Amino acid sequence: MFYNCSSLTSINIPDGVTSIGDYAFRGCSSLTSVVFSENSQLTSIGEYAFRDCSSLTSINIPDGVTGIGEYAFYECSSLRSIVIPDSVTTIGNFAFYYCSSLTSINIPDGVTSIGEYAFGYCSSLTSINIPDGVTSIGDSAFSWCSSLTSINIPDSVTSIGKYAFFCCSSLTSIYYLGSPSEWSEISIGTVNDELTSATRYYYTEEQPTDTTYNYWHYVDGVPTQW
Repeated sequence: MFYNCSSLTSINIPDGVTSIGDYAFRGCSSLTSVVFSENSQLTSIGEYAFRDCSSLTSINIPDGVTGIGEYAFYECSSLRSIVIPDSVTTIGNFAFYYCSSLTSINIPDGVTSIGEYAFGYCSSLTSINIPDGVTSIGDSAFSWCSSLTSINIPDSVTSIGKYAFFCCSSLTSIYYLGSPSEWSEISIGTVNDELTSATRYYYTEEQPTDTTYNYWHYVDGVPTQW
């Protein structure tokens, strides 16, 4: 951990570094830039590693990183963009909690679970694509994402925790990559009224004749209602 780092504005992570340890840059409130070498060997970002780095606006996590620890970017309130490589498989609890300037994020295909409060209070997020392979969405994972208007949920999801979408007051559309019967098998925790009351669309490649439910398909990679 860097003590008395409040005046640190930039950091270069050199070749040979394989992990950023727990609490490494916590509280570096003037840090605006983190640069990784082109030949980065980094594989993990520890718990609380960049917590309270309130001036950090963007970061590109290098390929090879497999895990983002709990609270890693907690209260990085100026963070507007982050690149998460496909090598990442775990996003810890509270990892991006209160990143209130974050407008979009790409969750890699290798991620299988989204931790509790992982994106809680990301109040500028407008949409999120949850990739195939994710099986569980943790408690309060997207709570208080008040600008979130739509989400894509794959048919691999089997459980959605309580309060997962609590106070997502702008949420209007759920694009589910499965059928109505598959949706009914998902275990959905309590206090998810915003999720369950949003208009739900089920995926079909061909224009449906069924008018009982709403359906969607991809047009040039964009979810589009039939």
